[in-house]
Amino acid sequence: MAYGTPETPDEVEAYFTHIRGGRKPSAEAVEHLQERYRLVGGKTPLLEITNEVAAKLQRTLRERGGNFNVYAGMKHWHPFIGEVMPQMAADGVKRVVAFALAPHCSRISVGGYRKAVEEAQEALGQPFDIPFIKCWHHNENWRDLIANLVREGLLQFPEEARSDVTVVFSAHSLPERIRTWDDPYERQLLESSAAVAERVGLADWRFAWQSAGNTGEPWLGPDILDYLDELHTEGIRNVLSVPLGFVSDHL
Repeated sequence: MAYGTPETPDEVEAYFTHIRGGRKPSAEAVEHLQERYRLVGGKTPLLEITNEVAAKLQRTLRERGGNFNVYAGMKHWHPFIGEVMPQMAADGVKRVVAFALAPHCSRISVGGYRKAVEEAQEALGQPFDIPFIKCWHHNENWRDLIANLVREGLLQFPEEARSDVTVVFSAHSLPERIRTWDDPYERQLLESSAAVAERVGLADWRFAWQSAGNTGEPWLGPDILDYLDELHTEGIRNVLSVPLGFVSDHL
């Protein structure tokens, strides 16, 4: 399961409305989001990458023995999780492992995937036995993957500048109120960042947030856009941005 992404500018308003739980965004907010998609070419490759991951995982599991099917469903856009699960039932599936492509747990983020699964289960009459994988930020292979990506990113700088690069890890912000729940999201992200930094041997790394919602309540900060200004004020000129909240490219 992944977050979901619109395929065309015309789909942005409905997509944004779904993210907001059915509350329609302002025309200005829709236009701003459409512009952000325009800046990355009109759409993101999230769905294509997720489908590719699903296909490769299915092939790998079948090669190791067993009759495995792997389906891809999205939380906020087509194919919705609730659209995919009826197909699974029609295919005769009985046992499902629900796996969100977001390594770090929060009641809000990963909890949203669980809610979508449970609603689809209820609508179908509870046909599946579904264990839900909810936290996997500690997975060593995933941490190695991110560390290798950081190494590749550092190689994009001139050789003489690589020792002077500040790495900024980031993830999607959530409302500050999650701190009153002892929500593990922030803690797990810092653990992941520290583990990756240790693998790479980073002398200087930081953490910031991205994509905070405009909901009238405070969200976790600092926002990476503001933080880049702070780093510039510190005299830092070489920054490698490492978004590690989603497994594959998103807006």
